Amino acid sequence: MTEENSIPSENTSPDKDLEENRLIAERREKLKALREKGNAFPNDWRRENLAADLDEEYMDFDKAKLESMDEKASVAGRIMAKRGPFIVIQDMSGRIQLYADKAAQQDLKDRWGQWDIGDVVGASGAVRRSGKGDLYVEMQQYQLLTKSLRSLPEKHAGLTDTEQRYRQRYVDLIVNEQSKEVLKKRSQIIEYIRNYFSKMRFVEVETPMLQVIPGGATARPFVTHHNALDQEMYLRIAPELYLKRLVVGGVERVFEINRNFRNEGLSTRHNPEFTMLEFYQAYADYQDLMNLTEDLLKNLVADIFDSKIVVNHKRNASGEVEETYEYDFSKSFERISVFDSILKYNPDLNAEDLADEAGARAIAEALHIPLKAGYGLGKVQIEIFEKTVEYRLIQPTFITEYPAEVSPLARRNDQNPFITDRFEFFVGGREIANGFSELNDSEDQAERFQAQVAEMEAGDDEAMHFDSDYIRALEYGLPPTAGEGIGIDRLVMMLTDQASIRDVILFPAMRPE
Repeated sequence: MTEENSIPSENTSPDKDLEENRLIAERREKLKALREKGNAFPNDWRRENLAADLDEEYMDFDKAKLESMDEKASVAGRIMAKRGPFIVIQDMSGRIQLYADKAAQQDLKDRWGQWDIGDVVGASGAVRRSGKGDLYVEMQQYQLLTKSLRSLPEKHAGLTDTEQRYRQRYVDLIVNEQSKEVLKKRSQIIEYIRNYFSKMRFVEVETPMLQVIPGGATARPFVTHHNALDQEMYLRIAPELYLKRLVVGGVERVFEINRNFRNEGLSTRHNPEFTMLEFYQAYADYQDLMNLTEDLLKNLVADIFDSKIVVNHKRNASGEVEETYEYDFSKSFERISVFDSILKYNPDLNAEDLADEAGARAIAEALHIPLKAGYGLGKVQIEIFEKTVEYRLIQPTFITEYPAEVSPLARRNDQNPFITDRFEFFVGGREIANGFSELNDSEDQAERFQAQVAEMEAGDDEAMHFDSDYIRALEYGLPPTAGEGIGIDRLVMMLTDQASIRDVILFPAMRPE
């Protein structure tokens, strides 16, 4: 039995472990022989062509035409399959075949004891097309560049164990084309967003990730210690307060795409470190940002995915599709308040009861929603909303008019101070974005910080700290401003039909093996 058709999968067993150890031992012997001959890891091969580029360049060249020409190419990549005299290699763009004639096959055996699946090799020679129509490069010059000591998963099984895919992302990217496509789409999405904001004269910046005071969101931070300063510091939970300091300084349109860190639970939607886009625009309000967000996402979907419909699937444990959802980005996004959405999706509720704290608590109790004694009417309404409405927001929807009680940084509504000029954006029952007209009244902000401190002293480890320097910045004068945060990971999940945040983060947080 040859190694090529006995590569063990990731599902380990004593027999498979023994077989894998045997194969690793065989490859180590080959590497030992290479070391004895000289440089076992050469770095003098220069690739001149990528597989996909060659396919495109010679798309219209048939077998006879290529044989009549002297077209040459130099390629390099990882061996993915061996089919008689043909060797399939994979580079960053795709796959292409190499052809070894009998003399080359004997030379490979004499010099390297054969090449193995997973080896990284280079080859150059004439470009030809096989009788089956596949493009290949004749192996007129060739070199083993890196000896692979571990065998790849079986061709048909792939890397199917989900946890191992996350732990060994390097193998996942080699053998799973879908994982590589998600990576590419994520990169394209971020590049599109950057270009979009740049064209609108936003300035991209970087703000501190290591902070003396964690702020900008209600979340539990990671705590660390700075030895030189001998003080406790925090990994940032949001860049918001620093970005608004920049607006005070005259950077009237500013954005950042970077990591946030929150010391919270793990789930299909939560990872302790995640990527956010945050942007702030002076002389704008939350309505302007809803318009911007709708324009951004409609154009992003159309340009990157060449469609106005995003399709998502709900799969069972076996990977079979149970339900299919289509999110329509061609229509105007619905805009509805928290209060009205609760009534819309709970038509049996009474508006007067929902607007009264005792009545709202009774509604929550009937719905078996646990409440703390310190919750006010606004917090109770949000608990009802999250329990009964969020998961029903399938089509692109802006939920507006969040209570001030749960919006410590948002501007109160001029007509109704109970609510704020704030929205959250939902698709597929998931929150994607959060934005609001910024609170620029320093005295109001100080009072809200004090209220957060009181909650912290009462045991809420997600409450905000009091940031006196931010209050000082506001006292210099923050222009009327609107700001928004968009979760890049959740956005990519939705756009690429991925069920877990771990599928769109290359190296998600996991327990040690």
